[in-house]
Amino acid sequence: MQTTYQMFVETSVPSDELIISRTDLSGKITYANETFARISGYAIDELIGKPHNIVRHPDMPHSVFKTLWETLGRGEMWKGYVKNLRKDGGYYWVYAEVSGVYKDGVLVEYKSLRAPMDEETKIKMQREYDECKKDEENTSRAVIYLQSSLVEKIEKLAREKNRPADEIINEILSDTLF
Repeated sequence: MQTTYQMFVETSVPSDELIISRTDLSGKITYANETFARISGYAIDELIGKPHNIVRHPDMPHSVFKTLWETLGRGEMWKGYVKNLRKDGGYYWVYAEVSGVYKDGVLVEYKSLRAPMDEETKIKMQREYDECKKDEENTSRAVIYLQSSLVEKIEKLAREKNRPADEIINEILSDTLF
């Protein structure tokens, strides 16, 4: 459950820079350039060794990444638009190209180059991804305002049950309202 203003703040990728990373075959980051670190809000050493989905935004439909892995599995380059999550809860949009890296004909790693997107495309993709999440995952984005005491209770319950606060809220709503 995101409770900070930062979740509404977008970080722009500079038009003259590329975000570059490499991962091993399981998706763990083996290289991250300074632009990736700066835009994502992580230090390079916080990224290395972590799964690349450390920056996966909850607005992204699972089907996008399913298609990405299927495309890579065929030995092809995947191209698409991605909304990523910053360490501080903010976000940034990129146009991404992901492909395999081969040595002597053997796949050894993946590389990803990400570039900035124009505002019109961001709006279009957010609408498309919202529809995908609704159709494929039966989820919708919602912003709600709760009394601080309720937020504290939900967060405490989530800690006690070792579950995400969003799951607790879904459980409460589904059990009491319907």
